[in-house]
Amino acid sequence: GGRYFTPIINAPEVAIMGVCKSAIEPKWDGKQFAPRLMLPLSLSWDHRVIDGAAAARFNAYFGSVLTDFRRVLL
Repeated sequence: GGRYFTPIINAPEVAIMGVCKSAIEPKWDGKQFAPRLMLPLSLSWDHRVIDGAAAARFNAYFGSVLTDFRRVLL
């Protein structure tokens, strides 16, 4: 199947997050490539209800929480 997609908002939803299949990919750490588990996320939202900057901050925060999974338990 596909690796990425764009979730479609259905009324009365104002936002929806799509979680794609995770995969091990090479990631540059500043010195060399290292294997890293990557989880693509797609967030769609209704711009009439949610400001794009707020949605971008949510995406960044959610990514940081998933990076350090111990934060989920707090």
